[in-house]
Amino acid sequence: MSIHDVLSQPSPAIDVAVAQDIAIRQFGMTASVTPLAGERDRNFHVRRDDGREYVIKFSHPAEQISIADFQAQALEHIEKVAPGLPVQRVVPTLDGDRMYVHAQPTQALRVVRMFSYLPGLPLPEAEVSAAQVRGLGATLARLGLALRDFVYPAQPVKLPWDLQHAEDLTELTVHLHDPAQRALAERHLDRFREHALPILGTLAPQAIHNDLNIHNVLVAPGNHERITGILDFGDMVSAPRIIDVAVAASYQLGTGGALLTNVLEFVSAYHEVSPLKAVEAEVLFDLIVARLVMIVTISGWRAALYPENAKYILRNNAVSWRRLSECDRAQRDDVLAALRRACTQPAALTR
Repeated sequence: MSIHDVLSQPSPAIDVAVAQDIAIRQFGMTASVTPLAGERDRNFHVRRDDGREYVIKFSHPAEQISIADFQAQALEHIEKVAPGLPVQRVVPTLDGDRMYVHAQPTQALRVVRMFSYLPGLPLPEAEVSAAQVRGLGATLARLGLALRDFVYPAQPVKLPWDLQHAEDLTELTVHLHDPAQRALAERHLDRFREHALPILGTLAPQAIHNDLNIHNVLVAPGNHERITGILDFGDMVSAPRIIDVAVAASYQLGTGGALLTNVLEFVSAYHEVSPLKAVEAEVLFDLIVARLVMIVTISGWRAALYPENAKYILRNNAVSWRRLSECDRAQRDDVLAALRRACTQPAALTR
């Protein structure tokens, strides 16, 4: 599967009546069904007559069944080893299966899964605080520890948002029509190849969430410091855990003098729960910047392909360009020194 298979092929619409019928026939749920936003999948909110809520997800037809199974088994593993983590639960079909394969005339097969619905306030609507940022870092660390021993028997499948393969973005930078922006993106892809890529191959992989952006986080409505939901395991991959940290940290970047304020809080809190090694801290900044390049390059390209979904696709694009420019102006040695300090208390930094 190449980057173009999943991101350049359209995801055919699923009629609400079809989703409602599957909810009844496959999951035994008589419920109201309403569409939800999504990048590649077709998602629906399911509300039963008794008030209980769920999410039904139709995977992109280009994604292999093993990808959906990987995600479902990971969630089941988390439920067993860390039931206190605020993640969705897999709802089995009436036959006890993790998923249902749906066939429609003239369309490719679609994998259908049902998940529990997590209540809470979306993070973009919440007040930001240092305690909230630290709570997010600690929660991601707990999630990483829960997944550390999860083993999926099938071979990992290459996914488009996998930062390990950021160098593949070179073929997409031609779609950045602003010469200055294209040069900025390509410059940091070169730095990724020089500084991060050689190290990533030496780090042990594990299952990681891989997309802890602010739209995938819920907090308690009455207490914005308490994380109540980590959503959307759709980009989960097997990769070094520092990639999970970098992806999440890229959404904590500020601007101006506050570029690293929340990033350092986030990384420090992660390190307190799951200590980072020195070599991981050394590549973190280059990985953060590579994630920003990934966001602006892929989202810009896909928005041109799918203008009807451009608002959703580009929701992180403008701020990511600003953050990328700020990182470009930052002194790399100073940033690395700050990240090292964030990873020294209270746990000793080890190799």
